[in-house]
Amino acid sequence: MGRTTPASGTTITTLLSLAGLVAALQTTLVIPLLPDFPEILDVSAGAATWLVTITLLTGAVATPIVSRSADMFGKRRMMVLSLAMMVVGSLIAALGGSYIAVLVGRALQGFSSALIPVAMAVLRDLLPREKVAGAVALTSATMGIGGALGLPAAGILYDTLGWASVFYVSAAAGVLLLVGILVTVPAGASGTRGRFDLVGAVLLSLALVALLLGISKGPVWGWSSPQTLVSLGAAAVVLAIWVPYELRVPIPMVDLRVSSRRPVLLTNIAGLFVGFAAYANTLSTTQQLQLPEITGFGFGLSAATAGLCMVPGGLTMLVVSPLSARMTARFGGRTTLLAAGLLMTVAYGFRMIFDDTVALIVIGSVLVSIGNAMAFATMPALIMAVVPLTETAAANGVNSLLRTIGSSGMSAVVAALVAGLTMEAAGTVFPAHSAFVAMFGIAGAATFSASLAAMFLPRHRPSTTRVAGASVEAKA
Repeated sequence: MGRTTPASGTTITTLLSLAGLVAALQTTLVIPLLPDFPEILDVSAGAATWLVTITLLTGAVATPIVSRSADMFGKRRMMVLSLAMMVVGSLIAALGGSYIAVLVGRALQGFSSALIPVAMAVLRDLLPREKVAGAVALTSATMGIGGALGLPAAGILYDTLGWASVFYVSAAAGVLLLVGILVTVPAGASGTRGRFDLVGAVLLSLALVALLLGISKGPVWGWSSPQTLVSLGAAAVVLAIWVPYELRVPIPMVDLRVSSRRPVLLTNIAGLFVGFAAYANTLSTTQQLQLPEITGFGFGLSAATAGLCMVPGGLTMLVVSPLSARMTARFGGRTTLLAAGLLMTVAYGFRMIFDDTVALIVIGSVLVSIGNAMAFATMPALIMAVVPLTETAAANGVNSLLRTIGSSGMSAVVAALVAGLTMEAAGTVFPAHSAFVAMFGIAGAATFSASLAAMFLPRHRPSTTRVAGASVEAKA
């Protein structure tokens, strides 16, 4: 696949960053609607939470499968497929008007999760080498930006145009991006053809569904309940079968030998911890701001206003991401990732202590977002420095998947803390202030663990990978 001219490279970078942003928005799209969905769709509150869980499950399954398929059969083809599924799902949810229709639509929207790793692989294929790091950094950071901007955007749409408007806008954005990709991204594939590892894909899908189902539903079912134990146990058993199978198959679903390389393995461990910690920032900020003032630490803001308090963090990530790429080019990915983890650790320490005003909470959220942007922007560069072109999408897909698993773990931790550490005010039970302090303490411990993983990365490690006559050099 040939390189583009600088002008078309700018267009592709902008387009694929927007595609990543739209994909990331799907994760927080319905969160502002959850309190009202039981009444809107005539279901229980527990059933309504499946509208978040189902997208998570579908995205976890789709990301590694679509990413691997992109490396084998064409990246544009897989991006078109992912966007088409998202558009169809959005329309089904908007037009169906029933719980089942919205559930099916949300499941199809989960396919958009695969857009981000495939988009990063396209950028590596098409852009001049000196432009790749900044473009990939921005696209990777959209995972965090979308989470920050999705809450206020969905809340405003819901308040002004009704719940279906959230899905109509998602569908419209998907159609525009679909057309843009068909017009802008070349159809050729730089990967290698071969037999698709169907058995490996099925086993991995079963393991991921069981794992994420156990994690996400553990707080509801109970961690010692048969459902949770069976789910987590099944995940462990299937993974124990999947790993040796993947090591034997000629063209595996996930090349575990590549994934076990020190830079890739440590970067993925850091990604798991950063994904775990970063989600606390999104979940806790809006919750605390919406708690009534009678709790002594809440501020009684509306959902829309609380969501708007996340915008500074999202905009900061947009600015910091390209700066992180320059830092990586100058000092190396190890230094940038280490600094990101330490900054997030300090920021969560700040959040544990300083939360007396809305301004302090927003400042704490922005500080976490800066570290989050630096980490998300750096990890793809570290991975792409040591994997061949034919593994780019799949390798980044694994990293994206681990961030998702981390986010799911934090969601379960938040649910457990909010339910377990409570207080009573005016005859109503609310989460206690200690729940938020514990939340930030756990998140800070996770980001410190990510920093430890970064410390063991190679220092300045030049890597040269030759694929089909092309030479890709990167400094990790």
